[in-house]
Amino acid sequence: MTTPNIELLTAATPNGQKISIFLEELGIPYKTTAIDLSKDEQKSASFLKVNPNGRIPAIVDHSRGSYPVFESGAIFLYLVEHYDKDFQFSFQDSDERMDMIQWLFFQNAGVGPMQGQANHFVRYAPEKIDYGTKRYKNETKRLYSVLEARLQDRDYLAGKGRGKYSIADITTFTWVRWAPWAGIEMTKFPKLKKWCEEIEERDAVKRGLLVPSGEDQIEKLRRNPDVQDPFKAWVRKGQKEIADTHGN
Repeated sequence: MTTPNIELLTAATPNGQKISIFLEELGIPYKTTAIDLSKDEQKSASFLKVNPNGRIPAIVDHSRGSYPVFESGAIFLYLVEHYDKDFQFSFQDSDERMDMIQWLFFQNAGVGPMQGQANHFVRYAPEKIDYGTKRYKNETKRLYSVLEARLQDRDYLAGKGRGKYSIADITTFTWVRWAPWAGIEMTKFPKLKKWCEEIEERDAVKRGLLVPSGEDQIEKLRRNPDVQDPFKAWVRKGQKEIADTHGN
């Protein structure tokens, strides 16, 4: 196997944390380049060479010709292909692998986008819009109910039997853990809550949650429900720029 030399370009968001957690789980060397979202570093020319969409996370594999990968789902699959040869966090069996990929896409196409919109309407919309708030919180809850049903007789999302801890769990865990940020209570999802709490106890997960700043916003929220929101100014600035650009 190629000796890893991974650079992770990231910030302390659910999408950023999922990749730092996986790199910690893999136990391979990597260096972190913190991307300051408040300074629009994700829009810099150097970052856009790695990810033309201007979003974190992204990686550059310097051990493979400085190959860049963006989109968190693609990063997971890339790291699995090249650095999980023993299938510790993935599956050799084709059906189990497809099972894993389906749940990976379920998070990327469902939980992340819907919960992200719930975050926006709960925390960042400059005016209170009940329809948007209810729409996206309810859709996030519906997706959580799918996860809750999946975990009724299982320990993990993918794999035969009771399943195996895999990238399907890591990618979903970081978003479910941020549920309170979107004003979503976990009391109606006891299996999902237990699954999330058990994953959070893993040593690699604890380390990955502190990348890149050494701080964890959800832990801060647990200590202080009125914790300062580090993303508000950045999100609202971005929305204003979009409106100005498109004349709205």
